[in-house]
Amino acid sequence: MGGFTLCLNTSTIQPADVLAKIDAAAAAGFDGVELWVDDLDALVSGGGTLDAVRSALESHGLSACSMIAVHDWGSTQGEAFTRAWQEAERRIEIAAALGAPVIVATPPNGQVDLSLLAERYAKLVELGRGHGVRVAFEFLGFLEQVNNLPLAWEIVQRAGDPDGCLTVDLFHIYRSGRPIDDLREVPVERIGIVHVNDVPGGRPYQELTDADRVMPGDGVGPVREMLSILQEKGYKGSVSLELFNQDYWKQQPVDVARLGIEKLRSILPEG
Repeated sequence: MGGFTLCLNTSTIQPADVLAKIDAAAAAGFDGVELWVDDLDALVSGGGTLDAVRSALESHGLSACSMIAVHDWGSTQGEAFTRAWQEAERRIEIAAALGAPVIVATPPNGQVDLSLLAERYAKLVELGRGHGVRVAFEFLGFLEQVNNLPLAWEIVQRAGDPDGCLTVDLFHIYRSGRPIDDLREVPVERIGIVHVNDVPGGRPYQELTDADRVMPGDGVGPVREMLSILQEKGYKGSVSLELFNQDYWKQQPVDVARLGIEKLRSILPEG
């Protein structure tokens, strides 16, 4: 429905290991999974391999729709930046090894030098391109400055690279206090990955945290409107169910995954 690829961001079904998460996503009927590098590192530290992850994806017919995430690249200096950049390349290489076409890049908190951030992002996009991976810049609605879609789009534009793209997340749009119509200003080819979720009613948006996310359709966020705008724009990429709700973490991963895809399908636009 909607022409989208339906993915499960594995944060939704913590604390299972990554192979169990892949099994749950497949059992529920998702098309792919959005993997976290931290989960993959934990698997390898425990004696597992990326080959095992690749085999699990292939055996289930799942894609790795995206990878989470590249951090600390935007404002660090000196040795801290060198370490962050080396880690960014390592994570991009992991995404490439598992066939993920996109990796998410998060901005720093606090007041940010936007010119430096755009310059660094341009270099990050170039680094990703060398490995066949798009780097999708994500704003976070609870940050001090880089907390809304228009500013994130400005940064991507200032980077000046046509491969630059955005991570679009319903929670962060709502948390920013900005209207969903901001999405109409972003060209469809500049959307790298979409995160789908919902937000509970009865609380000021400024108080919401990642842990408050609920299943799509169970809250008051403009999630249907977001998906309709994406469909109107001709978006054909991945929409990934991303929650951090500990109530779901207490349940069986496959049960949460099945509920998630049912909720996701129920709000998709027709056509």
